[in-house]
Amino acid sequence: METRAVGGLPEIEAGDDLAELVAAGTDLGDGDVLCVASTVVSKAEGRKADLSSFPPSERAEAIAGRLEAATGEHKDPRFAQAILEESEELLTEAPFVLSVTRFGHVTVNAGIDRSNVPGADLLLLPSDPTASAEGLSAALGVPVVVTDTSGRPFRYGQRGVAIGWAGMPAARDWRGESDRDGRELDVTVQAVVDELAASANLVTGEGGGGTPAAVISGWSFGDHAGDDDLFRRAEDDIVREALRRWEWESER
Repeated sequence: METRAVGGLPEIEAGDDLAELVAAGTDLGDGDVLCVASTVVSKAEGRKADLSSFPPSERAEAIAGRLEAATGEHKDPRFAQAILEESEELLTEAPFVLSVTRFGHVTVNAGIDRSNVPGADLLLLPSDPTASAEGLSAALGVPVVVTDTSGRPFRYGQRGVAIGWAGMPAARDWRGESDRDGRELDVTVQAVVDELAASANLVTGEGGGGTPAAVISGWSFGDHAGDDDLFRRAEDDIVREALRRWEWESER
């Protein structure tokens, strides 16, 4: 398996043909998977925004006040309003905002970025990352994973995760297969799009590297069943339920 960054991509602007730019920067072959950072997908789709576009509601003012009290740092209520407008639900409002995006991803601040956004204050996540991946996959003829970076409970640091994908299932479903001792596996579902996203992030990097896409070659899904459940449903998520109870208790 080989993971290589796509070089030579320019600063992406609204309306740019991202598939054409990627194709010009690398050769794609059978079995390749393209991982592309959500930042450039968002830029191509015109998802830059200014804080002035988000006049704060009373709820946004209250969230900013709670964050400021919890952290001791000034928090712009317009940023809180942007989070509200990009979220289906807020799971926590302090000491940080953990939100459920409108396409089901759970992340801090609705995944809104404030770095590497020339000419604007904010960069919002793609409205529908899977639809974005489908368009790129159709144009390029290879599976595509749209990636972002995210922390996870119980660990420091961030790693690449998938927020949209096309041309392949999200997961290898090992249920019904056997281990080396012949025991049947009954719970193992491997989130391969997350693992590919993390591999890509090792070569695309963070900050100012300017390499927001990577090609993975020599990897095979294998002879396994596929599964497309990646974002855990609310009714199955005991962590989400615990957060709701914690918020309710802290408001009493």
